[in-house]
Amino acid sequence: MTSLHLLSGGAAQGLVNQLQAQFLSQTGCTIEADFGAVGLMKERLLAGAPCDVVILTQSLIEQLITSGQAQASGAQPLGRVKTGVAVKSGEALPKVDDPAGLKAALLAAQGIYFPDPLKATAGIHFMNVLKRLDIDAELAPRLHPFPNGASAMAAMAQAPEDGLIGCTQLTEILYTPGVQLVAPLPREFELATLYTAAVCTQAAQPQAAAELIRLLVSPEAAALRRAGGFE
Repeated sequence: MTSLHLLSGGAAQGLVNQLQAQFLSQTGCTIEADFGAVGLMKERLLAGAPCDVVILTQSLIEQLITSGQAQASGAQPLGRVKTGVAVKSGEALPKVDDPAGLKAALLAAQGIYFPDPLKATAGIHFMNVLKRLDIDAELAPRLHPFPNGASAMAAMAQAPEDGLIGCTQLTEILYTPGVQLVAPLPREFELATLYTAAVCTQAAQPQAAAELIRLLVSPEAAALRRAGGFE
């Protein structure tokens, strides 16, 4: 059976997973996907990893087009994704709709789960939020970074402790069982990231790659995109 290789930021993982069966039915191709921090996915592509489709932030896709690693023709935006706050399912929702409330909630948390602070969009942003709130040093012993937001949320859901808080992109919260969205970050700290899909210039399956992108951005997948946090 033919396989299509995908390198993608974690924000698109839930959407891709929900459309895999339809894609297989339409093309006869399975999807071999690697999801992770966008910086890491870009590095893997540049290092020569097999790739037919790449889904990263718009700015990184533009860089890859300029460097000749991705095709400008057919590149399509999936939508914007905000970054938000999560707790374990069933726990009380803290007030995080302003900086003071967010600061209090973070200081009260027993542990804080978030994606890679060096290569993940949401992780980099979250560390800057902690610095702006002047609590990064105080919270350092309670910080639990993970390679991407999906793995951070999965780990938080499985952790035995109560009173944990997570921060990552809404897509990675909404698609993870065992965690629930509290709210997007306060307006003062808002981050809305545009994700774009493009066919790689080295694609072994260019026709299937174009079909996957068409499916991801199609009107019939609009409800899935909205439910998963894409705007």
